[in-house]
Amino acid sequence: MRLIGPAVILTVSLLAIPLATEAQKAVPLPRIGMLSAFSPPAEPASQQRTPFWQAMRELGWIEGQNIVVERRWAELRLDRLPALATELVQLKVALILTIAGAETIAAKTATRTIPIVMGSSLDAVEQGLVASLSRPGGNVTGVTSMTEELSVKRLEVLREAAPKVSRIAILKCKGSLVGQGFGGMLGAAYALGVNLQLLDVREAEDYETAFAAAIRERAGAMVVLTCYFNVANTTRIVALATKHRLPAISSGRGWAESGGLMSYGPRASDMAKLTATYVDKVLKGAKPADLPVEQPTKFELVINMKTAKALGLTIPQSLLVRADEIIR
Repeated sequence: MRLIGPAVILTVSLLAIPLATEAQKAVPLPRIGMLSAFSPPAEPASQQRTPFWQAMRELGWIEGQNIVVERRWAELRLDRLPALATELVQLKVALILTIAGAETIAAKTATRTIPIVMGSSLDAVEQGLVASLSRPGGNVTGVTSMTEELSVKRLEVLREAAPKVSRIAILKCKGSLVGQGFGGMLGAAYALGVNLQLLDVREAEDYETAFAAAIRERAGAMVVLTCYFNVANTTRIVALATKHRLPAISSGRGWAESGGLMSYGPRASDMAKLTATYVDKVLKGAKPADLPVEQPTKFELVINMKTAKALGLTIPQSLLVRADEIIR
């Protein structure tokens, strides 16, 4: 009779193991919605090698194991973002991760309850995404850039590299200048003694026309503003700048690595890692309203000396010593 007790316990234990396992399987994994205005990468597997997902793995989050990711791509059709954001809301995701400002606006319009983490935005307060950086106040938090200040800095660096230039073309995406960082450049241009020429692009074919206008008006250099279409067409813009021998500066290091003269801005890897910490906190229960929006604190100047040589431009030593990287 004494054997009955242990036998029953063992039987119950054996039965309990698969039941517990089934219960664990039944628990749904947290689901992240990712909203991007861009197109999906040619190699989907490459996404897992990005700084963001590397940081997520370091924080213990692995796609397919303890989180599920629902990705939505607008493929540069910004008018599709509201519908895509609504799709994610209907899926009842735990949070929505947005790439930049337009995606965040679409997500915030679609929901005021699901947390939204922005990986980057151009002046979140100016765009009305948060009440203030220290107290976001709603369901949006994450990372924002100092667009106005950085655009001014790029203008100053470009003028330092090409001191004889008196007219600088500003390549922007057609539409509102809000969030593209143009405002502060007007005062800076006056102080530097240069005139600015605004060039709008909406379609890929517009770039040829824009550069033709810059040459016609004798622009001696160019600042490429940070907007979706310009980012997606970096290779095309670099090729035209090289063709027309225009020294040009933009934000991300990818610009200089692609053959642009210089880039100045926050490190994308730092922004991605910072964004991952926000996602981690929200998944663990933090409220966006309680998480102050952060700005990048480290910026890098990258100079492509191959391009400078091709343009016949001598980069002053004052810039070279400040450069974080020089591509030779």
